[in-house]
Amino acid sequence: MTDALKIGPQMRITLHFAVRLMDGTELDSTFGGKPASFVWGDDSLLPGFERALLGLKAGDKRSVFLSAEDGFGEYNPDNVQHFRRDEFPDDAELEPGVVMNFADAARAELPGVIARLEDDWVYVDFNHPLAGRELTFEVEIIDVAHNAPEQPVTLQ
Repeated sequence: MTDALKIGPQMRITLHFAVRLMDGTELDSTFGGKPASFVWGDDSLLPGFERALLGLKAGDKRSVFLSAEDGFGEYNPDNVQHFRRDEFPDDAELEPGVVMNFADAARAELPGVIARLEDDWVYVDFNHPLAGRELTFEVEIIDVAHNAPEQPVTLQ
């Protein structure tokens, strides 16, 4: 008899999940659809959520609470920046709630949400939309398997 594989480094995990705000509002779910799959430690999940999965095996179900700090971080008021309105193209949709893409110092794409408008100024919030929010995840582990590293292609 073999022991069931447990979630840990270099393991491919297939699971169903639902993520909710503390008031029960569901933000995303794979239940009733295609399950999600990832390799433990590949940085595709929030570290706090990934740590909570450590040691689980196929068939396990768990409810995971994530504080804001372990989720998308605390809300940082310093991440709200202001720009002169004339720095935006004339046809830019400048309304509160609109998401726009900006470039950071390394020229990487950085989404920002128009927070408010004042005469000559546009205030943009670069916090993650879930920053400062506590979350709960419901998970059901479908499968745990050794991750097969990608094999190099051999030309014949």
